[in-house]
Amino acid sequence: MMGSLRFRLAAGALVAIVVALTIVWFVLSHLFTDYLADQYSFEMTGVMDSLAARLSIEDGRLVLSGEPADTRFDLPAGGRYWQISPGDGATPLRSRSLWDEEITADSLSNDLYCGFREVDGPDGRPLLVSERKMSMGEGAARRDFTVYAGFSKAEMDGVLEGYHRPLRLMLLSIGGVLLLAAFLQGWLGLRPLARLRDSVAAIRAGRIAHIGWSGPTEVTPLVREINLLLTERETAVERARARASDLAHGLKTPLTVLSHLAESLPADKRDTALQQIELVRQRSDRQLQAARMGVEQMATTSLLGISGKLVNVLSAVTAERGIDWHVDIDPSLTVQADPADVAEALGNVLDNAVRFARSRIELKGFRAGTDTTLAISDDGPGAAPEQHDLMLKRGMTSEDEGLGSGLGLAISADIVEAYGGRLDLARSELGGLAVRLTLPAQ
Repeated sequence: MMGSLRFRLAAGALVAIVVALTIVWFVLSHLFTDYLADQYSFEMTGVMDSLAARLSIEDGRLVLSGEPADTRFDLPAGGRYWQISPGDGATPLRSRSLWDEEITADSLSNDLYCGFREVDGPDGRPLLVSERKMSMGEGAARRDFTVYAGFSKAEMDGVLEGYHRPLRLMLLSIGGVLLLAAFLQGWLGLRPLARLRDSVAAIRAGRIAHIGWSGPTEVTPLVREINLLLTERETAVERARARASDLAHGLKTPLTVLSHLAESLPADKRDTALQQIELVRQRSDRQLQAARMGVEQMATTSLLGISGKLVNVLSAVTAERGIDWHVDIDPSLTVQADPADVAEALGNVLDNAVRFARSRIELKGFRAGTDTTLAISDDGPGAAPEQHDLMLKRGMTSEDEGLGSGLGLAISADIVEAYGGRLDLARSELGGLAVRLTLPAQ
């Protein structure tokens, strides 16, 4: 998962969005809380100033000429509260909203909440209180007192929650939109790479030779390098083909001359010489085939079509021997491989089956997972399991069993392995040899 560019882009965008929105949340929340606290503080300051303006001293006592006009001060637990506490310990003046609750210095909390001190209210719910120490008069007539003005903490918390709720919804909505935008950006940004992947797949399948590009300029240098690599590959392929052709022509004449010269040898040496010359020809063919492997264009090849052509040619040879052919291959079964390579690999196996079959040869094609398998079976003498590696690695069977010699199966194995597949040998249900050619879907 971590190797995916799409996952990395999505994860990076998610982290960036979460961090950004978290910062925005804290900043906006802090700004609004400070603003709200300033508004309450301004209101409480106005209440304390109004109370101080109405105070006077009569007979050595503090007297309030009138109370603030806000009706909430007159209702028990009305939400707005005030109290004037004389410094000499006399009975404090207070609003009716405090009821029987008295604010004292000891009852106030030491910790500040948005700049206010907390105290229990008349209904048991906390109040947030501002306080101011004042004095009135001069000399012996001077009186010290403390003015308190407060409001319900639940009121402030409710206002904050009323602000935070839509803020949360807004930030979550913005986060969803930004995530969608990041996804679309990643999808659009990676589309050129998907197009490039499809173009490379089309080159492998043989549908195009080079990549035509009109996409982003950032990908253009990569496309240019790929096209240059393809051009160099084509040049190397043509050079390899030319050298292989030169080698074939260079070996053909000397081998032909040697074959003619061998005819003049004594009978006991002629057969050995001709056999060795044929072995050299087969091995050179095998190496030429190996040189050609892997440079052909890929193509979609029908297994039934290739098998049908080969069976039609070989059935003429087996008709006199009364060999019955049985082909069971789904017409839709295909592999991505060069038709010539498939024909070469299958033809060598069928040649081997024709040589040793007594009365029946079977071809079956089926798909197992992502692999496609061709199974060729005959009712000939077969081969012992210990001879299978010898047949594939050296291209030669046991002379004691009368199975002859050759490189056909080894060449077929090389072809199949070049496409990422494998060739397996086993004993068939018919009693002879079973050869399985397995090729991957891609």
